[in-house]
Amino acid sequence: MNGDVDVETPRTDPDRLAAVLRPVRAGNGFEEALERILRIVRLGLVPVGGRLPAERDLAERLRISRVTLREVLKVLHDQGLVVSRRGRYGGTFVCARPGPEHGEEELRRRVAGVDVQDVLRFREVLEVGAAGLCAAHGLDGERAARLRAALEATGEAPPADYRRQDTLFHLTLAELSGSPTLAAQYAAVRATVNDLLDCIPLLVRNLEHSQQQHAAVVEAVLEGDADGAREVMREHCAGTAALLRGFLADGPAGG
Repeated sequence: MNGDVDVETPRTDPDRLAAVLRPVRAGNGFEEALERILRIVRLGLVPVGGRLPAERDLAERLRISRVTLREVLKVLHDQGLVVSRRGRYGGTFVCARPGPEHGEEELRRRVAGVDVQDVLRFREVLEVGAAGLCAAHGLDGERAARLRAALEATGEAPPADYRRQDTLFHLTLAELSGSPTLAAQYAAVRATVNDLLDCIPLLVRNLEHSQQQHAAVVEAVLEGDADGAREVMREHCAGTAALLRGFLADGPAGG
């Protein structure tokens, strides 16, 4: 990747990064800093090929030393999640993550320490709640435009970038709910969900159905139909849960 390509990397919304890059507690500075930067990668807040914020900026946001930050970045580098480049357009760049070609064994390894049902239920609670809040309280012109833009981005995304745009769509709904706590909790649980989704294949029919549900949620929210927004989102979450259960079950996986 040359300098010109790096400069053209899609920009990241600084406000969205701010929700994740919160100061860490002194007692677990290294571990919590690693968790926060991993969350940025897992959520796709910085896209593949995109550049993480500068070391000085990261250290200041997380309130850790540059030495601790470099130890964190070394772990990410050793795991193949980031690569460092020097020069005028240098920095730390996000690498592509292992995909479904790693198969069910990798998926089961990731699931081993996760209560999948608990994660999916908590995700549903947050998603349904966010959709209902957005519809009940209404979105003004600027916020409605943000939601429409997020929907449009998922509709225009090529398959390789769909899951990242899908994540950003749902994060936008959570952020527009008006509850920073809900948005932060959703970012955390979505990172775990993405870890699982990364290991299963993209299914065109599922993506088409998902996009139809996204559009229905947006329509209900913008019409102020809180019950409708909650119901469509509940169905949407159930679809993702069913897909994951299908690939986690023994025997042939189904959509």
